[in-house]
Amino acid sequence: MNVKEYNQAVDLYSDGIYRFILKNIRDEERARDIVQDSYEKLWKNLDNVNSLKVKPYLFSTAYHTMIDVVRKEKRQTSMEGHLLPEDIHTEQYSDLKEILHEAVGKLPEIQRSVVLLRDYEGYSYKEIGEITSLSEAQVKVYIFRARVFLKNYIGKLDVLV
Repeated sequence: MNVKEYNQAVDLYSDGIYRFILKNIRDEERARDIVQDSYEKLWKNLDNVNSLKVKPYLFSTAYHTMIDVVRKEKRQTSMEGHLLPEDIHTEQYSDLKEILHEAVGKLPEIQRSVVLLRDYEGYSYKEIGEITSLSEAQVKVYIFRARVFLKNYIGKLDVLV
């Protein structure tokens, strides 16, 4: 891979990687940092990366960097289970998009990642397996479980509307 191909990769894939990471961690600054780190790793491995496989390399690198960041933060502070009064919603929701984002946010980390890669980014099961280091069967199971959770969480559409 040469510098011109690297610059093309930045132009072509940086927005998609940013969206994927942002949907997972919901923090714009950290998402930008993770995308930057991914491109830095690509730059360091420029000679070892095939230009035809740069997209899976970048998504895989970003995914693993995101996992490292999330795990590091979990070790530092664990606030799960401690709801502040302003975090509790007592009103009935009418915005389906907001409900869906809330439901996706409640998914376990791996399920959220594979669902976002499949349904938001349009990757195949095989590509998701390569990005996440899972087998194709594991990817399908995680996606199935995530969709069942989302269906149960959201409930019947009639109730929401």
